[in-house]
Amino acid sequence: MAAILGGGLGGLSTAYYLLKNNVSNNNNLRLFLLEATNYCGGWIKSIKTKDYIFEQGPRTIRPKGITGLNTLNMMEDLGLSEHLSPVSADHPAAKNRMIYVNQHLHTLPSSLKGVFQKNLPFSKPLIYALFNDITQPYKQLQDDSIYNFVERRFGKEIADYAISPMICGICAGDAKEISVKFLMKTLFEWEQNHGGVVKGMMKSIFKSKSGEELELSNLAKKAQEEKWNVYTIKGGLETFPVTLCEFLKQSEVDVNLNTRIEDLEFMDSSTVLLKNSNGEKLKVNHVYSSIPAYSLAKLVQKQHPELSQYLNDIPFVTVGIVNLYFATDKELVAPAFGFLVPPIENSPILGVVFDSCCTPHQNGTVLTVMLGGRWFKEKFGDNVTEKKLLDVAVQEINKILNIKEKPSVYNVNILEKCIPQYVIGHYERVGKIRQYIHDNNLPISLVGSSYDGVGINDVIYSAKKQVEEDCT
Repeated sequence: MAAILGGGLGGLSTAYYLLKNNVSNNNNLRLFLLEATNYCGGWIKSIKTKDYIFEQGPRTIRPKGITGLNTLNMMEDLGLSEHLSPVSADHPAAKNRMIYVNQHLHTLPSSLKGVFQKNLPFSKPLIYALFNDITQPYKQLQDDSIYNFVERRFGKEIADYAISPMICGICAGDAKEISVKFLMKTLFEWEQNHGGVVKGMMKSIFKSKSGEELELSNLAKKAQEEKWNVYTIKGGLETFPVTLCEFLKQSEVDVNLNTRIEDLEFMDSSTVLLKNSNGEKLKVNHVYSSIPAYSLAKLVQKQHPELSQYLNDIPFVTVGIVNLYFATDKELVAPAFGFLVPPIENSPILGVVFDSCCTPHQNGTVLTVMLGGRWFKEKFGDNVTEKKLLDVAVQEINKILNIKEKPSVYNVNILEKCIPQYVIGHYERVGKIRQYIHDNNLPISLVGSSYDGVGINDVIYSAKKQVEEDCT
């Protein structure tokens, strides 16, 4: 018997891959999925009406790379192929991505030609950043912030206006704190091993590529052939975890909602005793934890305080989400994915997504404003109200996009400690956590966004790899 803590995408995916492994190996493993709330899907939530969809968390998925293709394989297996809505590479939502600098919106280059042209707010064509890399010395480092790395190799403007807002958009974090290995591990290794990114890139061209192979579904092949940039699901992204949860139930996974685990005791190397808030006990052979690192830290603190401290050292940030719907036929925004705001602008918002451009079948204009993140407490204090966040969002939309209309409908959500921050040393810290578990022979595996990637594809793929590792 195995228990999976958490019914977010990490926990659901773990159960999915355990099922697949059990079927292929003719095993009969009983699975319990334990979710503290009344809902499976974690931060993925969609509010749907006939006129609009409000996404509370992620809204699109990238199909690129082995992790993206792996997710598409799962989508096809769950029967979701016909429900996907792709955004192709030539769509405005793919090409038009903006940043807000010096009180103006600037479209970032989206083609090779654009790299050779001067685009504000950059003072030179982006190609000059490569010349900077060629002439700069390198520091021998174990890790570095992604901001420091980019500033050193490509210049301060690239760090301020390209990388910093991108980090805000991906994890609501500060590029000056986030590890370079979070997004640019290969580039960092090129610098460390060859003295520069361009040098490393040139040498890698002549090396044979040896990566993991993945058998592609028809859906994954279609996404490659049609050059999908991102995709979403008709009716809201929540359809994905809901469908996955139903699949698990039909496959006889014991899904328990409103089941908060308050005590976890490792009895020996193959026995774990779990106790929920009602005092009920469950004895299993192995635990897969997909709950946030800080939540797991509380459960292991009594028996393993050192492990608890390692887990608590992974920081998380809070994000405010304000969804706005304007019921008007008037075009309020130009077709684009949206815009991000670099931290150097000292704005209370991280950016705005133009949902009515990214997601089909929306009437009127739908926008989502993201606020706070790494700077949530600094900008809003400890007791911010939803009304305050709404007022700030509407004020910023008015100022930046010149939208004078009042929203017809709005929704405000404060996502407490929702995104882990992979700060400098994160991967070494996760290595210590897993080494501690190995050295103490604890029957627990770690999945979810706290450890191996914060994106949807990362979470799903890390669950797959962890299950494969445990079952070999």
